[in-house]
Amino acid sequence: MDEYVCLTVLSQPGESQADFAARLSHFWTHMLRNRKSDFEKIYAETTNFGNDDDRLSRQYLAQLEVIDILEAEMRTAGIDFEPVDRDDIFSRYEATPPDWMQIEH
Repeated sequence: MDEYVCLTVLSQPGESQADFAARLSHFWTHMLRNRKSDFEKIYAETTNFGNDDDRLSRQYLAQLEVIDILEAEMRTAGIDFEPVDRDDIFSRYEATPPDWMQIEH
């Protein structure tokens, strides 16, 4: 059975949802075009943005083996993220609608 960890990405303080969504879309397009095999290790994303003070958030379930790559790519792209708890493991059955959607590969 595949196991996943949760990666939470954060907007810039005060960034609009539309701008944050556009930056994320640009980032994931880059990953799909340049690191397809790594992109395929992302299983699901939350359907809604979270709100933490003046920052938006979005969560992704990814295989542990790709987290270091994602963190490096996100730093390069200027996308902030919370530290990943690598011991908090999720199964695909915990990422269910309506809160989660599976990412098509």
